[in-house]
Amino acid sequence: MTQQGTLGVAVIGTGMMGADHVRRINDVISGARVAAVVDIDEARAKHVADGVEGARAYTDPAAAMAAPDVDAVLIASPGPAHEAALLTAFEHDLPVLCEKPLTPDPASALRVLEAEQRLGHRRVQVGFMRRYDSEFMKLKSLLAGGELGRPLLLHCRHRNASVHSYFTSDMLITDSVVHEMDQSRWLLEQEITAVTVLRPAPTANAPEGLGDPQLVIFETDGGALVDVEIFVTCGFGYQVQAEAVCERGTARVGDAHGMLINRASGWGGEIAPDFVARFEEAYDREVQAWVNATRRGAVEGPSTWDGYAAAAVSEAGVRAQTTGERTVVEMIERPAFYS
Repeated sequence: MTQQGTLGVAVIGTGMMGADHVRRINDVISGARVAAVVDIDEARAKHVADGVEGARAYTDPAAAMAAPDVDAVLIASPGPAHEAALLTAFEHDLPVLCEKPLTPDPASALRVLEAEQRLGHRRVQVGFMRRYDSEFMKLKSLLAGGELGRPLLLHCRHRNASVHSYFTSDMLITDSVVHEMDQSRWLLEQEITAVTVLRPAPTANAPEGLGDPQLVIFETDGGALVDVEIFVTCGFGYQVQAEAVCERGTARVGDAHGMLINRASGWGGEIAPDFVARFEEAYDREVQAWVNATRRGAVEGPSTWDGYAAAAVSEAGVRAQTTGERTVVEMIERPAFYS
């Protein structure tokens, strides 16, 4: 870090998320600056870097991480590239904020988990940003306080207006419901032990071959049940909602109770168009928390264990999609290192 304590960050990946994080570090949060921008597309990396004073463009993540002014790494590249980038960051003992997924499958996630343990200290925060959303933080605090008693059920809805033509049924689980996997584990403080996927007749609005919507059911080791409606071609906007049903009451978040307008034609408000708009403040809070912790020499937030657990549940979810059967989640016992 510089004498002023500003964190030099290498951002790996300049797609939608990577470019947005470059903007966030440069214009929104404090205590960090973009020191390097990495993308296999050299022209794109240079274009993004040229917009940030002092940032340099790279095509090789290892070269960026070896730069003397890089103190930390933000990984926003496609999931299959995460393992190599994480292991390289460990070689340099650099703290990492890694966008989900940690890696695309539990075998590679386990390799990362074991490599981090060999370092002897945590280095990774996984980008499950819902933990930094103000509404979900309030729900977490309420449940943890015990006022409503033990959570029995968690009802979740996850809707997108539309998806790209290449979006597959597997991606409903691995790219979308993965957020509910982490959200449920975090809110309930329980591990997911089994997954069932139910498939109604698909909407005519989905791309060919995409079975949308689906109902995903989690069982937990604490006896709770979680149901997730995933509907990525609903056509009207982006919604993420959750309702906890407890022994002495219920609590619901995500209804977007912002401005309510009455007019001659009716009443209503706005629905966010996409996840970037809905969770913009959560992303800001997440990256700022990562920077603050890193500057203190700490690592906080969702851990490599959380990334591994999500990968294991995702694998079970994809099998459940394929077979139509209840599928048990296979994962190792949680290491004391992450307790």
